Amino acid sequence: MRLDETAKGVFTIAVTPFLPDGALDLDSVDRMVDFYVEKGATGLTILGIMGEAGKLSAEESLAVIRRVVARTDLPVIVGVSSPGFAAMGALAAAAMDAGAAGVMVAPPASLKSDDQIVGYYHTTAETLGDAPFVLQDFPLVTNVYVPPKVILKVVEDCPTCVMLKHEDWPGLDKISTLRAASDAGARRISILCGNGGQFLLEEMLRGADGAMTGFAFPEMMADVVAAVTAGDETRARDIFDAYLPLVRYESQPGLGLAIRKYTLARRGAIAHATLRKPGAPLNAKGIAEVETLIARQDARLAALG
Repeated sequence: MRLDETAKGVFTIAVTPFLPDGALDLDSVDRMVDFYVEKGATGLTILGIMGEAGKLSAEESLAVIRRVVARTDLPVIVGVSSPGFAAMGALAAAAMDAGAAGVMVAPPASLKSDDQIVGYYHTTAETLGDAPFVLQDFPLVTNVYVPPKVILKVVEDCPTCVMLKHEDWPGLDKISTLRAASDAGARRISILCGNGGQFLLEEMLRGADGAMTGFAFPEMMADVVAAVTAGDETRARDIFDAYLPLVRYESQPGLGLAIRKYTLARRGAIAHATLRKPGAPLNAKGIAEVETLIARQDARLAALG
């Protein structure tokens, strides 16, 4: 299965499970994949920023890729961003050989101009060969702003660019601009959105095809996407509103992954909430706050029926 421009739904950004001593927990990889599938994922994205990819060795990265791909028939996207093209190309080739559907590449912070960004993705496409790739647009982390005209140029020049992982903030007008361009004849690619799901409802109404983020209740994203697709905006808003306080809490910079892993462990998706060092678990006060938010969330969902 190869990723293409028609991808839609929820490609959950997966965490990387670790044992308490920091070693990879491959048994939890299986549990996690099953959990995401059960909760409505239509694809998975692994080795992203929130997947602690930078803390893994090349051998560990490949072990995670092989384990995930072997566990599911869903399309799997692998993050292969790297300061150098040699490492990017090697990991991408290994991922595709293992059965991945495509790869994801974020621009490095060294890019300062529109021409540099376009040139970088030209070289990316050449490095990846026929592997489909996702352009990850996350300026809050990469410090690289990619304007719509640059995205459109990359899409025009690079046929293997089939998806935008949209994570600009504020970025709703960017989605509208890109969709207006495709309506006017530009090649239409899939747009899946991140930022923890904070703006998913508005992003869907602006023309996004779904979500690519790791909120610990992926069923929220699946249900919102399904409701918007069915034309039931009121239902979509009711679902989104029920989860929004926890979405907001999980989106704290520097703390979000600890919250997410705590919640996933609490839900049985992974055995341990361990972050590989450097990284600290959620403390007692944070745990109490999450528990309060989940209890209130459950009550709101029960009221919805």
